[in-house]
Amino acid sequence: MRSNKSLVLVGMMGSGKSTIGTLISKRLNLDFIDIDKNIEKNEGMKIFQIFEEKGEKYFREIEKNLTIEVLNKKNCVISLGGGAFLNDEIRKKILVDHLSVWLNWPPSTIINRIKKSNKRPVINKLNKHEIKKLIKYRSSKYSLADFKLECENLSKYEIVKKIVKIYESK
Repeated sequence: MRSNKSLVLVGMMGSGKSTIGTLISKRLNLDFIDIDKNIEKNEGMKIFQIFEEKGEKYFREIEKNLTIEVLNKKNCVISLGGGAFLNDEIRKKILVDHLSVWLNWPPSTIINRIKKSNKRPVINKLNKHEIKKLIKYRSSKYSLADFKLECENLSKYEIVKKIVKIYESK
């Protein structure tokens, strides 16, 4: 049995939401929607440029509006931006209407994945301690997702297999 709900992947930047979401959508033959990519397409600029030129407040408003619109779709796989699940309105809609999975990794793994990227405006000016605080804060919100998947020591294919099993059982 398969749910008619969309599957929403939540987690920190660098947690693999886009990569895993693409693989899941192919496996389940569902559309894949990457919120960050949609924002970039709609705005005609990269996320870090939006932050630099228009500010985080502007970005979060665009993110909220586009995410709420996408969440009206059924039977698709959605990769949220790292900060989207922090928004009460977005989180509430996901928890009521969809199936959410938190891709959880140890802070050290996330930091190693994102530290060299200049495409992550939220962490660009933060030191390691500040990034750990951000991860801890965001994790308190991510923990509200329907499922938490510990991803450390799993291949991307093992992660996909576990999430597909969760989705198909709902």
